[in-house]
Amino acid sequence: MDRLFQNHRIRTRESLEGVWDFDKLRALSFDEISENIDYSYKVAVPGCWEMHPQLLTYRGQGIYRRSIYIHHPSHVRLLFKGVSHTAKVFWDGQQVAEHYNAYTAFDTMITNVQQGYHELCVAVDNSFGQHSALHIPNDYYTYGGIIRPLIMEIIPLQSCSIQSVQFTPVKEDWTKNEQGHWQAKVRIALQSHADHTIKGHIQFGLSPLQQATSWEQEVSEITIEAGQYFEFLHTFTFSDIQSWCPDHPYLYEWQTFWYQHESSSVELVDDWIERVGFRTIQTHEEKLLLNNEPIVLKGFNRHEDHPMVGASFPIALMVQDLDLMIHTGANAVRTSHYPNDERFLDLCDEYGILVWEENHARGLSIENMRHPQFIEQCEQVNREMVYQHYNHPSIIIWAILNECASDLEEGRIHYQRQLEQIRNLDNSRPLSFASHHRENEICFDLADIVSFNLYPGWYGDEDPAELCDLARGWADQAGGKGKPMIMSEFGADGFYGYRSSTRVKGTEERQADIIESNLTAYTQREYISGMFIWQFCDCRVTEEGIWPMIRARTQNNKGIVDAYRRPKLAYEVVTRYFKGSDEALNGE
Repeated sequence: MDRLFQNHRIRTRESLEGVWDFDKLRALSFDEISENIDYSYKVAVPGCWEMHPQLLTYRGQGIYRRSIYIHHPSHVRLLFKGVSHTAKVFWDGQQVAEHYNAYTAFDTMITNVQQGYHELCVAVDNSFGQHSALHIPNDYYTYGGIIRPLIMEIIPLQSCSIQSVQFTPVKEDWTKNEQGHWQAKVRIALQSHADHTIKGHIQFGLSPLQQATSWEQEVSEITIEAGQYFEFLHTFTFSDIQSWCPDHPYLYEWQTFWYQHESSSVELVDDWIERVGFRTIQTHEEKLLLNNEPIVLKGFNRHEDHPMVGASFPIALMVQDLDLMIHTGANAVRTSHYPNDERFLDLCDEYGILVWEENHARGLSIENMRHPQFIEQCEQVNREMVYQHYNHPSIIIWAILNECASDLEEGRIHYQRQLEQIRNLDNSRPLSFASHHRENEICFDLADIVSFNLYPGWYGDEDPAELCDLARGWADQAGGKGKPMIMSEFGADGFYGYRSSTRVKGTEERQADIIESNLTAYTQREYISGMFIWQFCDCRVTEEGIWPMIRARTQNNKGIVDAYRRPKLAYEVVTRYFKGSDEALNGE
């Protein structure tokens, strides 16, 4: 299951999860690896190969294999939701796809597949080197494997299929009499797989979840030439709509059906179902406005990491993470430092959790950003992140380039280029980036929200309140005046079970003290629009580079719960402040 709901009811789909054959490789050229492969392991898909007892720290190349039976001649679409980090896909020995980056999906279409058994192989590489600008030794672990769901879709030979649906809610007037009236701009993409001209029409439907369709509209006949990619935009108007917000995360089902006209008959050939929410997100006079009301984000930075599954999360663990966060009074999560599993975003839509989603680029120096693959690989992940996660109402901020070279003119070129790229892809959400450059930051004028990663009490003895006020001044002087401000990272190490009356650094007590002093400052400042604690859970870091020397136990231990989700003392401190800040805002 790649989503938490059935997003196709007409299209034939099959999950390819299960136990696959696997072996290590020395190269990613199929010509070199096609012979003498023993496939000596059995591993789970989806899953991280590090979960196998003989592959616990394996970094390199591997190959997966399984057979697939196709029941009748058709086109076959393979949808990979995440392969870490470089994938080459082979169908019956022929390469049909290649993709870089663990945290975004990709697909490939194999045309004119005949009935019978076929071999699917996926070569995977999680190594570091010149081929990878973004996956580098870092303060989190790059696992190996097919880490997210893999779906096979069967597409009829002489047909047209829906390629994408983008749903943008629009609210022009928030006056009292207009609260139930909304518009939506919907962009549809179709792809012909036929060798002749196709005619057909599209039907749209909108309904509250698990209820009968309450609104329908058809688009007049469309003509699509053989092999044509066809895209169009429509604006729709609705009444009596309930808006989406954290307290009432009201979701609707948006249905798109493609009917194909053949001679005198009309056949329903394809569909695309999305869950959508009606909400607006804007910035105004240092405030973040959700549905035209000020909101303060209170949440956590969260890595997709767990000792039992690595980065390949089952839904049960996603739900556990959200339950633990919501119990503290949190209303937001930052997907540090990469696009998240879409099922987690589905849960955020359901639970009313606000999401800061960012591209995959963490802690890159200007030398890293000069890597010959940096621009291409970064812009690819930006494009895929926005394209694939566009319809989630929970996502209210797109962000880029965490703690990269935004203090240098050369770095500024990249920040400007990438922020402009995302604005061109989606102008309905504000943009930000997390900076640790303090008074040396030079890119805040490019973003809609200014965000600071500051660790008073841990990487220094500064007073959080004084440092926060200084940061507001730095932002104002660097082009951020009048923009909302978020404390995107703050926190401290706390080793689970290490408690001492000395309250020295590393104890649970000291971690709780530092987080409390930070929260005291941030929850009392009206110019703060959000705060994200670093971090929700302890996570594994790479053994390469500097990280084993500065991260005890090869872990980042700043979680308020440990890697197994056992709460530390700081957990109750956070709960007191997050829930207490709600009471303060409500006048209780």
